[in-house]
Amino acid sequence: MTHSTTPSPAQHSVGELVGQTAEQLSRLVRQEVALAKEELAEKGRRAGRGGGLLGAAGVIAYAGLLALAGTATAALSLTLPVWAAALIVTAVLFALASLLAAIGRAQLRRAAPPTPEETLGSVRADVEEIRERSHR
Repeated sequence: MTHSTTPSPAQHSVGELVGQTAEQLSRLVRQEVALAKEELAEKGRRAGRGGGLLGAAGVIAYAGLLALAGTATAALSLTLPVWAAALIVTAVLFALASLLAAIGRAQLRRAAPPTPEETLGSVRADVEEIRERSHR
């Protein structure tokens, strides 16, 4: 007959159980922090790629806007003096820039800070589970 050297859970002292709980809680916290770091890193990579693509699109759109401004100026110069046509096109562009800046500023104010939502949900579930088990 072989005897087990590991005592059953019923044979553990309160101090041993508290130590095990602290060790498990510490391991859980480290795992949650690692998960949050990984999630934020992935979000950062996605944001970087998206920002780069948006930057490239902005450069191309800027070149198109310059061409459009030249075209609009040339078209208006058929009926107005060139200086007046250029002034009208410039005023329209500055009005559009002001509108876009106001909209962009409002969007930035409403933006929530980036948070690791999945990890926060997991931590909340862990805390709730610990509370339920501690009340038993």
